[in-house]
Amino acid sequence: MMVRSGNPAARSGTLMSAALLLLLAAGGTARPQSAPPTLGLREQGAQAAPPPSTPAPSAPPAAEENPGLINEMGKLFDKLPSILPPIKSPSETMDDLSRLAKPSTMVSGRVICPVSANGAPDCKQAADRLCQGKGYKEGKSLNADSAEKCSAKVLIPGRQRKPDDCRTDTFVTSALCQN
Repeated sequence: MMVRSGNPAARSGTLMSAALLLLLAAGGTARPQSAPPTLGLREQGAQAAPPPSTPAPSAPPAAEENPGLINEMGKLFDKLPSILPPIKSPSETMDDLSRLAKPSTMVSGRVICPVSANGAPDCKQAADRLCQGKGYKEGKSLNADSAEKCSAKVLIPGRQRKPDDCRTDTFVTSALCQN
């Protein structure tokens, strides 16, 4: 006799457990497929071949591991301490940060970046010049600006513009300076 519950979650749980039992019962053995029905007609010379026998699955040895998801996650957690860097104390972390952080100051100005050998602007050199003008040793560019500078020939009416009439200049406008 089947007991019905008014709770839909209990009913779905019962259905799920019944489906799981059916899958477990059917999943353990492999059954050969039977021949299709012949609707009362038989072939004269053909005899039904005996179904191939399947060997019973042997139980895995106790030393062999189960390659399931939980087992693989366990292996990952076993390797985790060797992958991650060691945890430092707060005082060690502060020492590392104080060694990395040098006293620096942001300055503003406008220094042109000279053109390097490959044709690109060298703004590191311009940042150094900007910082040296303010009394510091070296600097790193924080902000740059560029402008097109043209000769007065461009303003002549009716004259065709040539490729060497204008050039783009890049300027460092702010830098982070250090001693």
